[in-house]
Amino acid sequence: MIVELIDGDDFRERLVALGIRIPEGACPESSARLARRCALERGVPGLAESVAELVGELEGKREILLPSVRRALETHLLPLVR
Repeated sequence: MIVELIDGDDFRERLVALGIRIPEGACPESSARLARRCALERGVPGLAESVAELVGELEGKREILLPSVRRALETHLLPLVR
């Protein structure tokens, strides 16, 4: 069985889809840090909720997250929604 893992590019693309500007090729750590800062500073209606939904979705897929994505999620975004 082949499982598609969620890597740094997938993680970045999901954050960009929420309207967060993240440079091409950003590592998961940078992507998560930018997303957190954006959610806290911009005050865009619905952005924090969208990030919370994404975190919930990815938390449910922990077994297919690459370790770097899991660490970035836990360090920067999970505290934002708890």
